Amino acid sequence: MSDSSNSLAVALFSEILTADQLVRNRLSKVLPKGMEISHFSVLNHLARAGSERTPAQLAKSFHVTRGAMTNTLGKLEWAGYIHIRPDWDDARRKMVAISPAGRRARDAALDAISPMIAELISELGDEKVRAAIPILRELRLKLEGD
Repeated sequence: MSDSSNSLAVALFSEILTADQLVRNRLSKVLPKGMEISHFSVLNHLARAGSERTPAQLAKSFHVTRGAMTNTLGKLEWAGYIHIRPDWDDARRKMVAISPAGRRARDAALDAISPMIAELISELGDEKVRAAIPILRELRLKLEGD
């Protein structure tokens, strides 16, 4: 890799990492009290999936360890946002579903973060955002392939 390419790569990843940190800080401030970004992410995933998932499937989807996912699921179950049951076909496995309270919490979180997201998109402009999405998606897919 040439010095020019190396500098470009460092600049790209610096911007991505800084943007990630800034977005996480803003999201943390507007999410409902007690809800963490990881909680919202899992609730949103389950709500959009429309079906149960295993903890292992969720861990894989979020690129975290099973232990980290178990911790998040424990907090969500304690809050009443998810139901965890044994898999009827394989008692060693568990199945996770969003509860009605979890769906309401996810909807409240979406209501809280939507104005912030809409403002950012408005400031950037739809055209720039549409242009960035394919590049970021391709980068994500390449990273997932590793």
